[in-house]
Amino acid sequence: MTYPINRRQALVAGGGLLGAATLPRWAHAQGYPHRPITLVVPFAPGGAVDISARAVADRLGKVLGQTVVVENRAGAGGAIGSAMVARAPADGYTLVVTSQSTHVVGPAVMPNLPYNAETDFAPVTLIDRLANVLLINAGLPVRDFAEFVTYAKAHPGKWNYASSGNGSVAHLSMELLNAKLGLDLTHVPYKGAGPALTDLLGGLVHVTWNNLTSNLPNIANGKLRALAVAAPQRVALLPSVPTFDELKLPDLNLTSWTGLAAPARTPEPVILRLYAAMRTVLADPATRAAWEQRGAIVPEPLTPAQYRQEISQRIQFFKDVVRTNKIVL
Repeated sequence: MTYPINRRQALVAGGGLLGAATLPRWAHAQGYPHRPITLVVPFAPGGAVDISARAVADRLGKVLGQTVVVENRAGAGGAIGSAMVARAPADGYTLVVTSQSTHVVGPAVMPNLPYNAETDFAPVTLIDRLANVLLINAGLPVRDFAEFVTYAKAHPGKWNYASSGNGSVAHLSMELLNAKLGLDLTHVPYKGAGPALTDLLGGLVHVTWNNLTSNLPNIANGKLRALAVAAPQRVALLPSVPTFDELKLPDLNLTSWTGLAAPARTPEPVILRLYAAMRTVLADPATRAAWEQRGAIVPEPLTPAQYRQEISQRIQFFKDVVRTNKIVL
């Protein structure tokens, strides 16, 4: 007599899509999540990545029906926290907030990172896009981008720019600006964006490139002046400030972003559950209003595969920037 076999038996027998070794991982994904999720921020509290994480954590938790706990694991430019998640169990309960620093620029210029941004993670989707902004101390004698370029060319080597460190987004972006416009702004690297901002406000350095979100208060109170933004269109909070596209500098018009990723080999149903939850979060009008209020952009709906592709493309872009413009790190 022939007995019918169920789907699980068929898979274990080897005729299905999954082998016996993978079945526990798929079974574990059923009913996900059934306990709290840890969202690792690989930077200190208060920065743009941390702000994005805390903005999304509660909203994501409500959609998933579980608490999402933000945990800051700062150090080594984001490498420590990112590496920790890369080594975490691939079960969907330890996630990381990805950023340009940890998953694009760092991998593009630092060959000895303790993780591989393209193979050690399972990307989920974007949390937000963040406009970048070219900032000067408001006490300097220029009012807009054109005056800035004119002054910098008339006084080569007189002004310097601050960055959050060698090989940072700010460093590469400002060197690209130097190369495109023939400027001679001197690089002053700091150990993080916070100290760089402090010295910019104090007038010890003159210019910086940073995200808009963490600099809005100082722009609003008149201590810093925004000259240009890297964004798809002008930012509602800075309607008079042109984009780099408008200034005929499209290579500089890249937004930064934060995103969500799990360790590689996380079961696909878990990734898809997280992706669907993020789509729900980002479609909520209240989320859109909250993102706009902090100067962030609600991102287009990138699938996990599209997000992986964007990470790879941007890594290559910055590798090309360093090589083409002979930037010394």
